[in-house]
Amino acid sequence: MRTVSAWREGERTVIAIPARFTRAQEKEWVHRMVTRLATQERRRRPSDVELADRARELSARYLSSRAVPTSVRWSTNQGRRWGSCTPSEGTIRISDRVRGMPRWVIDYVLLHELTHLLHACHGPEFWAELDAYPRTQRAQGFLEGYSFRAERGEDADGSAAEAAEVDELDGDELDGVVRDEAPTA
Repeated sequence: MRTVSAWREGERTVIAIPARFTRAQEKEWVHRMVTRLATQERRRRPSDVELADRARELSARYLSSRAVPTSVRWSTNQGRRWGSCTPSEGTIRISDRVRGMPRWVIDYVLLHELTHLLHACHGPEFWAELDAYPRTQRAQGFLEGYSFRAERGEDADGSAAEAAEVDELDGDELDGVVRDEAPTA
């Protein structure tokens, strides 16, 4: 293993480090990785206010500020939907199942719902507007894969896996350190 990896398994934090690391290096990289995971989680789990702010930024960047919602917030009752929009009221609700997914996926879901403020149906004009976002197809694929996995029961708790990995190696609480014991060449 030449990298340091960190991920969450439920409430547990797992850090994988090369076996050759000294205790000082282990301590340093565990701290870095726990800090990195915490930063990723904060970015991936914005509050309602941060979600509304992000919607305004996305509307400005991709829709020339034409989509102006009256409210944007997380919702716990979306069922199988990723989000919903009520154009007549200007409200947008984003499923809390999206919370914790990569930011570009959250951005896609927000943009999808913002676009409904301009075009209620999924017609050609709707998709033409949404095509301005460069990660549309990638986000759709991510969401389809997530749904497939959830339908197969592999993601029973509905949470997205949180992970951090760096090639060069790059974290407060440590629940487990995994050392790669394989011999190096």
